[in-house]
Amino acid sequence: MGMGTRARAIVGGGMAALGAVFTAAPAWAAGDLVGQPTPGGLGLQPAASPLKVEAHQFHDFVLMPIITAICLLVLGLLIWIVIRYNKKSNPTPARWSHNTLIEVIWTVVPVLILVFIALFSFRLLFAYHDMPTPDLTVKATGNQWNWAYEYPDQGIAEYISNMLPEDEAQAQNVPYRLAADEPIVVPVGKTVRVLVTAADVIHAFALPAFGLKVDAVPGRVNETWFRADRTGVFYGQCSELCGVDHAFMPIQINVVTQAEFEAWVASKGGSMTPAAAPGGTAAQAAAGTEGEGARNVASDATGAAAAAPAGQPPADTGAVDGSPSAASAPAVPDTAAAPAAQ
Repeated sequence: MGMGTRARAIVGGGMAALGAVFTAAPAWAAGDLVGQPTPGGLGLQPAASPLKVEAHQFHDFVLMPIITAICLLVLGLLIWIVIRYNKKSNPTPARWSHNTLIEVIWTVVPVLILVFIALFSFRLLFAYHDMPTPDLTVKATGNQWNWAYEYPDQGIAEYISNMLPEDEAQAQNVPYRLAADEPIVVPVGKTVRVLVTAADVIHAFALPAFGLKVDAVPGRVNETWFRADRTGVFYGQCSELCGVDHAFMPIQINVVTQAEFEAWVASKGGSMTPAAAPGGTAAQAAAGTEGEGARNVASDATGAAAAAPAGQPPADTGAVDGSPSAASAPAVPDTAAAPAAQ
């Protein structure tokens, strides 16, 4: 067997193996675990939210074809240069060292490629930025080294979420170093706003199945959102190197039905009625303040009527804002008429 025949056999075998890999990939993808890494899996975790679906499409149909085409082009150029311009095939090298046309091409073409990618990338970034009206707000605070969660709209005070010890994780048949003792619980199909901050150093709130990754910075509140399209348990981790126990800050989100979420809120001492929760929206807080002011005015008027002497009308309380009226103002002596009366 000559050198060329052996080379063709090696290349043919490699192409066959590569084809087998891509042929088997859909079968592997079908067996991927949802919400957590799959041992030996290929590609991204299965998407469980609309944002992550768009991120998959951007990766699979925009980035991958461009990267593949660039890699094949560069590989072809290298092979062509090795064969065409080796010492045996080209013993006398050319004396020129610049080509204006080639330099313009390899400057302009990458710019056009990046502009093409940006058209799809910005669309995805805008989708992350333009959050729909949220149904639920969760505040996540990164600590060294755990997460603290709070539900202001339901009046659930901050609670700490730590990694499950290995023996407990094995007993519950959940992934060690991903499962947490106090997870985030949200209802399926609802828009969840996540306010992310940190108490000490920079952390990062990341959960692959929902396409979440946002920095937790001390003294700053960042915002992201997701809407789970299925129930289940989904795992993430802190993805910013934050110290010696950085690897032990798991994020667990349990997506449940609305009835299960309401039961969980009740078990945490919260309320599904926003007006009864101390952390309602700004509109709810304003409405509550106005109602309190009206009650105070009514109470003052009732007290004034009760305190008035018998047979006399109650004092005029004036305008609604509490300012005295002209009838209730004290009499001022007429200094001009006083000498004439004397």
